Amino acid sequence: MTATADTARWDARYATDDYVFGTAPNAFLAAQAHRLRPGMHALAVADGEGRNGVWLAGQGLRVLSVDASAVGLEKAARLAAAHGVRIDTELADLSAWDWGSERFDLIAAIFIQFAGPALREAMFAGMRRALRPGGLLLLQGYRTAQIGYGTGGPAQAENLYEEALLREAFAGMEILHLHSHDSVIEEGSGHRGMSALIDLVARKPPSAPAA
Repeated sequence: MTATADTARWDARYATDDYVFGTAPNAFLAAQAHRLRPGMHALAVADGEGRNGVWLAGQGLRVLSVDASAVGLEKAARLAAAHGVRIDTELADLSAWDWGSERFDLIAAIFIQFAGPALREAMFAGMRRALRPGGLLLLQGYRTAQIGYGTGGPAQAENLYEEALLREAFAGMEILHLHSHDSVIEEGSGHRGMSALIDLVARKPPSAPAA
């Protein structure tokens, strides 16, 4: 599927009054509230309709919410206004987006598994570069066992995660938390039911180079 076709698919999916994945933050992300500090500069990757970026802004963070869907970002802006917070939004093709270097104190990457292996590798490299020294990566995704549940996520096993894959991808970072579990999630109509999940919290070393 081309990037244009994929964008059109997400635009069509978000073209409803309902929020496909709900308006509450991802439970794993919300559980990391103790790691946040007001004023941190955060990136919400593929933030869709904005539930996670808006929650981060509500914790006092300065948030950039990026997504390939203009429809999703419009809904994200409306959600932010409804919650009385501000987020910056940017329409971005993440296969070509400039992540920059040492821009963010925190990156939230929640269910970004539209990315196959090649794009995933490029995105993970972009995240490592974009984090400032000491910055945090908060990532949740589906494990390969999710295909058996069929309660959300991609059908392609190659897009899913396992602990070894994440340990290798972020080998230069300090792994603060890495946990595989099967749990029930209720995130709108998009993610609902028992799910095979994996959670990662990783910190870029304070003295790490940007690359």
